[in-house]
Amino acid sequence: MNYYYRSTISDFLQKNTNEIIGTITRSNEFDATFLQNKSWEQQIPILKNALQDFDGEIFFEFSIPRMGKRVDTLVIIQNVVFVIEFKVGESNFLNHHTDQVYDYALDLKNFHKTSLNVVLVPVLIATEAKKSFTEISLTSHNDNLTKPVKIGSNELKGVIQKTLLSFSNEPIINVTEYVSGGYMPTPTIIEAAVSLYTTHNVENITRCDADAKNLTVTTRKISKIIETAKNENKKIICFVTGVPGAGKTLVGLNVATSHFDNENGNASVYLSGNKPLVDILQEALARDKVQREKEMGNRITKKEAQQAVKAFIQIIHHYRDEYLKNQEAPYDHVAIFDEAQRAWNREQTVKFMKQKKGIADFDYSEPEFLISCLNRHKDWAVIICLVGGGQEINTGEAGISEWLNAMDKTFSDWKVYISPNLTDSEYAAVEAIEKLKDRVSFDENLHLSVSMRSFRAEKLSSFVKNILDIEIEKAKEDFSQIAEKYPIVLSRDIVKAKQWLKEKARGSERYGIVVSSQALRLKPFAIDVKTPMNHVNWFLDGKYDVRSSFYLEDVVTEFHIQGLELDWSCVVWDGDLRYSSNGWQTFSFKGNKWQNINNYERKKYLLNAYRVLLTRARQGMVIVIPEGNSEDHTRKKEYYDGTYNYLKEIGLRTI
Repeated sequence: MNYYYRSTISDFLQKNTNEIIGTITRSNEFDATFLQNKSWEQQIPILKNALQDFDGEIFFEFSIPRMGKRVDTLVIIQNVVFVIEFKVGESNFLNHHTDQVYDYALDLKNFHKTSLNVVLVPVLIATEAKKSFTEISLTSHNDNLTKPVKIGSNELKGVIQKTLLSFSNEPIINVTEYVSGGYMPTPTIIEAAVSLYTTHNVENITRCDADAKNLTVTTRKISKIIETAKNENKKIICFVTGVPGAGKTLVGLNVATSHFDNENGNASVYLSGNKPLVDILQEALARDKVQREKEMGNRITKKEAQQAVKAFIQIIHHYRDEYLKNQEAPYDHVAIFDEAQRAWNREQTVKFMKQKKGIADFDYSEPEFLISCLNRHKDWAVIICLVGGGQEINTGEAGISEWLNAMDKTFSDWKVYISPNLTDSEYAAVEAIEKLKDRVSFDENLHLSVSMRSFRAEKLSSFVKNILDIEIEKAKEDFSQIAEKYPIVLSRDIVKAKQWLKEKARGSERYGIVVSSQALRLKPFAIDVKTPMNHVNWFLDGKYDVRSSFYLEDVVTEFHIQGLELDWSCVVWDGDLRYSSNGWQTFSFKGNKWQNINNYERKKYLLNAYRVLLTRARQGMVIVIPEGNSEDHTRKKEYYDGTYNYLKEIGLRTI
């Protein structure tokens, strides 16, 4: 049941306050406190006074699963759903309270199937407020979600009357159908990590609609592989593929939490070479743990919370360095390597070990050494490699073939499970797979084909791929399918772009500016990729913190944002990647001029950097391509115009 109390308005008006509170507190073993009861004692008379002349239904403590919260009251009258949040004793409309009720309504609008087309009105009631904001107005999204209404105790009736008048042409809501509508959340990776770490359950935070393969199918397959390895004393490596944003990291976190079994020797560890991602997830989990302990009356320091979190999620290089020193088998029998394609090749690893660690005789690629660590187990071990195609963005990143070559060269007794999609060209692994063909089992459940990041645009990753592959007609076709529900606009004005972001984002939806790490000539727009910034603050802090993404002052590059996402993004495109009639031209800025990039690997890294940047937004993005300046030899108009005209040809609207 997704609410603790349901009644027709007429029955609600007949019952006394204690009766209603009793029903609420008995539902779902709700842990009502004295203060909560007192709050309901004040809310119920306000609602009774406002609802005297209306027919409809009322719900208390209606569940918002993705947020792990419950809205105080949901009232459905005719063709409108009122999402009502009370702040008892409050005389001011605090910004975070307004965001709270807006977020509840947004979550229903985006993820509750039967809320998609109905009118939703978020209402914040500060019971002691003297001033009110009762205007009923829609946003530019045209999705029947109004801006929050902010009122005192005695104005709800007037707001209801005004709203019903404004939306009299909308169809009447079937309340039973509405409340039984499916909930299809697509959380951010931060929300997902917090939920999994807290509940060890992926079911309530992932989509299960027909369009998206339920992530539990993939995690169950991996769990079955782990059980097989354990029961039969086998060593198995498993490759999971997926389009950008499909939920590979979520699969890894889910496996790690569901096999966090110390007593039975079944422990697993989630490892990533993506330091910003690990830093942010560790901090988010630690903050959440401190807050939850505080709510339960316990005191725990941030340091204590971080220690517990680090057993669950670690930097891959810390793990590697630990087993350089320690020749024992790892504590964990299961290791999940996220973004496995970014592990270093032999040349880069040998160079690093010699220069940074003082180990002159090291002779392994990073995948080969990491496999050797798990291979120290005498009985069984499982490695899960989560693989993104076309995601290598840094010097020395080997791609997935390095893992497969290590299997062929050194670990002949390991069984190999592979997603069939690993043979696609973007993974560059066909030759390495062919060498292992007698040991390989292909399983389609190891591929995630639908983007979970962009719940508004399943074809976004295909659209971006076709842009970068210069498949113009395919890109146009993709864009025609996503443009209505996933706005992508073009601008040559950074100020207009920032304003667009602020207008589009609602509630606490996060937005920010992302740029290529090679975008060194954006300084005239106060964008300096070399300026130090704290990625943890940028991703986790609120809209009134100058260090956060919301302030649109600090920017992140592909290295900070890979594996993470924003709701709305502004991609500022520099002269490092330029479209021409001969294809993409790639440049790096050295000294005081742009220099051609001729090395194939470096060209690929730059294209992949823009692939990452263009697939970070869940709800929409603005792409800024500066005008250029004929008086500045480093920012000539021709460095930018080709790219601008190319994207315009595909169909992007200019603001």
